[in-house]
Amino acid sequence: MARKALKFASWTSMALGASGVYLYSNKYLDPSDFGAVRVGRAVATTAVISYDYLTSLRSVPYGSEEYLHLRSEVHLRSARRLCELCCANRGTFIKVGQHLGALDHVLPVEYTSTLKVLHSQAPQSSMEEVRQVIREDLGKEIHDLFLSFDDTPLGAASLAQVHKAVLHDGQTVAVKIQHPKVQAQSSKDILLMEVLVLAVKQLFPEFEFMWLVDEAKKNLPLELDFLNEGRNAEKVAQMLKHFDFLKVPRIYWELSTKRVLLMEFVEGGQVNDRDYMERNKIDVNQISRHLGKMYSEMIFVNGFVHCDPHPGNVLVRKHPVTGKAEIVLLDHGLYQVLTEEFRLDYCHLWQSLIWTDMQKVKMYSQRLGAADLYPLFACMLTARSWNSVNRGISQIPVTATEAQEEEYPFIPQKDPDLCQRGL
Repeated sequence: MARKALKFASWTSMALGASGVYLYSNKYLDPSDFGAVRVGRAVATTAVISYDYLTSLRSVPYGSEEYLHLRSEVHLRSARRLCELCCANRGTFIKVGQHLGALDHVLPVEYTSTLKVLHSQAPQSSMEEVRQVIREDLGKEIHDLFLSFDDTPLGAASLAQVHKAVLHDGQTVAVKIQHPKVQAQSSKDILLMEVLVLAVKQLFPEFEFMWLVDEAKKNLPLELDFLNEGRNAEKVAQMLKHFDFLKVPRIYWELSTKRVLLMEFVEGGQVNDRDYMERNKIDVNQISRHLGKMYSEMIFVNGFVHCDPHPGNVLVRKHPVTGKAEIVLLDHGLYQVLTEEFRLDYCHLWQSLIWTDMQKVKMYSQRLGAADLYPLFACMLTARSWNSVNRGISQIPVTATEAQEEEYPFIPQKDPDLCQRGL
């Protein structure tokens, strides 16, 4: 066990050293924002979590009540350490942590319940930093551009925050401003995560989360370009203009840059706020049907899909003139373009899941790129446990304890060595 821990430390040190030399030689490394503290914090957290899994359960019979209890404690300790790391390193780390917190039925509940707090603990830039970004990108001071500007943001996310403001012509707008250091740190953070995930995989060969790093590497540059977000917003508004229940705030291009996005201000309650809908006499079932129509159109008809539909980005309201219920779709930084072949296979996969045809579930999942991880893919897609998928998601009702009722499909249960590692 000590040899494994030493191997992990040596491998990680060598990889980080090589990465540092590479970055420095390519002039990516800025010691001011990629210093020893930031890297050391991530390396130390990864090492502690790995060592905890390697040692905590080795002398406990696998599957026993004591084993299950201890494993839950290790999961919880590790999740808290990971959450603390994300909060300390901010930016990209919080973005990835939020993604992990949304992987219900893929990660143990101790991880998802702990990491979900990152949605409400995103960093907040100071007003001086906000003024700096506006000054650098728009070339003017806040008072030159706006009649009023609320110092307190309406909301802060991992990459940016939004302020309410009023233009000199009296129009109320939402101003999305990127955190000043995120752009410079993102590529370095992703490289660091890649190195650490590879290091963990040396100890735990079944650890299959490199896909998450690959997704971040591909998507973060798009999310950090607010002009791309503005173009996506206009495209989806035109694409779904026949839906009178959908509202996409218009973009003010003359006051938008890669780090500043000016939008029409639209008020509403979050789509999961049932109390808000009841107070405003909005039919919850109607909203649910509208969401189904909207996303079905994006996925199966147009192949252009909004990829971040968490409750903070999907609002509901009564139209101020007509009084009809509307869905307000926000945050258009990340869209996925789906080919016709993909859409057809995806349609067949859903049919197979509903009909509980497991051979076709496997076939279409693999055609969509899931390979041997098709059970994991099916759980992610349905937000159901593997047991429920096998028994029929249309036949088995969702229960509050479903996530704890079985092992996770990406862990081979017949590998006693892997099981003893406590994963």
